Amino acid sequence: MKKIFTYILISGMVFSISSCEKSLEVSPNSEFSPDNVLSTDAGIKSLLFSAYAQAQTQTNSRWVINGAEMCTDVGYDTGGAENGGLLTLINYTWDPTTATFFDDLWAPNYRAIRDANNVIQNIDAVNTTDANKKLYTAEAKVIRAQAYAILYNNFGPVPLRTPETQTGALARATNQQMLDFIESEITSAIADLPNPGAEAAFGRYNKGVANAILAKFYLNSKQWQKAADAAKAVIDFNYYSLFPSFEGLFRVENERNKEIILALQCRPEDPFGNWFQAGALPPAYKSSPQFPNYVYTSSMSNFATMYRLRTAFTNTFAPTDKRLSLILTSYVNTSNATVSLATGDNARSFKYWDNATVGNNSGTDVPVLRYADMLLTRAEALNELSGPTTENLGLINQVRTRAGLANLILIDVPSKELFRDAILRERGWEFVSEGKRREDMVRQGKLISNAIARGISNAKEHRVLFPIPQSELDANKLCTQNPGY
Repeated sequence: MKKIFTYILISGMVFSISSCEKSLEVSPNSEFSPDNVLSTDAGIKSLLFSAYAQAQTQTNSRWVINGAEMCTDVGYDTGGAENGGLLTLINYTWDPTTATFFDDLWAPNYRAIRDANNVIQNIDAVNTTDANKKLYTAEAKVIRAQAYAILYNNFGPVPLRTPETQTGALARATNQQMLDFIESEITSAIADLPNPGAEAAFGRYNKGVANAILAKFYLNSKQWQKAADAAKAVIDFNYYSLFPSFEGLFRVENERNKEIILALQCRPEDPFGNWFQAGALPPAYKSSPQFPNYVYTSSMSNFATMYRLRTAFTNTFAPTDKRLSLILTSYVNTSNATVSLATGDNARSFKYWDNATVGNNSGTDVPVLRYADMLLTRAEALNELSGPTTENLGLINQVRTRAGLANLILIDVPSKELFRDAILRERGWEFVSEGKRREDMVRQGKLISNAIARGISNAKEHRVLFPIPQSELDANKLCTQNPGY
């Protein structure tokens, strides 16, 4: 039986999946009756693209970054209207009513799940080729699995809504059910996805994307051998590679390079813009010798809130580390005074500057998965299995070489524990402002202890997970709260 849920408004969808410069062409409203949506190739593909749109919402990019860094040793914030919400993350004072948990995590991921469920449930009735049916199903399954992996990383087990349990009250899955479902969804889909570079449009999932999502899921759930194997599968495609210049990796003109496996695609217009840089700019910013090619103009926004980096973290970089080139520590303000940001938790991440920014909206993509992550994922997993080896030293050293750092050798990290610490440091330096820090510190058991060391009295062990949003508990009486909240 064909089914479509009444709260899906297909006619309103606009999703830039084929290009940062061009939006999906949406057919007239009259062509999107339930029968058309669920019987034609164009209709079911529009529903699939809606699932992609929910999973890759550009305006969510600030949460992707700040939600994963403000509660760690990396991020800090002061000033402006946003500061009130970010302080709950910085000080560990969040509770189930904290808006960002529902607005930026729970809701968009369950919307992606909802749309993916509808594709999977109705694909058999679509008038298209068998090859397309397999492809669309595989894409929908990976979108759904990735959404569940994100929810699991942040909230622990959640209700597993499938086409059969899409509506109504539903209890949270067990931990093992979550692990099994996410794994089986991706592994069963990989065979029906194209090889990297053969996908119909940049941003649609291929075998490389699926294996990379799987590798990070296995890593974060400490399934070390599987994580090592999935990362190797990405490496063995021989399609992806490190971009030669770390600074150039994030520039708009270099988007879609072979290091980027998956990204939040942005362009300088609402609602597709990356808003992070508007929050990272310091007060009255005019220019900086550190970024001579960045031309700030009066048409660009400079938020009252200020996304900062902690000095204790930025001081851990070696002076020769090329990744420091994207951290602002000094600038000239509109009064032509030079201002130092080197102390006081005041340095700024400048990964996402864009001369074509309009208002809040930068066109700089936010990486979700890149090749450097696969190298470090395999290195970390192999270390957990057998300690430091020539292979995992070689993997981390590929990343360090691009950063201009000397290779690590066995005498530097002779034990599993020391290599684990080296990986955490390397990931911190490599992925600033990419939304990786919280999951890295959770995985290595250091999120809470590090917060306590910073003097955060509310950093209790149960806060290793965020609370289930209160609005979900109110709507779904079978869903239970995480212990401690």
